Amino acid sequence: MAFEEAILEALKSFPSWLTTFIIAMLPVIELRGSIPVAVTLFHMDPTDAFFISIIGNMIPVPFILKLLKPAEKLIRSTGILENTFDKVSTTAKRRTKKSVERYKFLGLTLFVSIPLPITGAWTASLAAYLLRMDPKKAFLSIFIGVIIAGVIVTLASIGIISFWRI
Repeated sequence: MAFEEAILEALKSFPSWLTTFIIAMLPVIELRGSIPVAVTLFHMDPTDAFFISIIGNMIPVPFILKLLKPAEKLIRSTGILENTFDKVSTTAKRRTKKSVERYKFLGLTLFVSIPLPITGAWTASLAAYLLRMDPKKAFLSIFIGVIIAGVIVTLASIGIISFWRI
């Protein structure tokens, strides 16, 4: 059973809005997965799916931006998960460095707004930390990008449903 399927199976007993919210909070999946699940599996109103997913996707962001520095210090001092942290950091930096370093706020917004795996709020928060962006500006940039990605994913989800009905 795939990771995503296992999560969906575990969340089946929750109300659909709560499942959508939780999926949106998960790294990698985020609202790119929560909106299609809400619209296609739960038959949730696309507007509700959009707003629930935006809120769920943004909940982790301030915590990531605020807690990464002490978490990195702890990881470096204990050596536990240091290799994993370095690999994830290297990947995030490599994927975002050109756009974010060059265009800062706009680059981070555009990075998040592209609804592809590993271009979401989690990676953007890590990138903002690694590239020493101001956390308040990073939060706003990520928020705008999440809204844009949410619109794209919602429209795609509605289009897919319409296509299947024809």
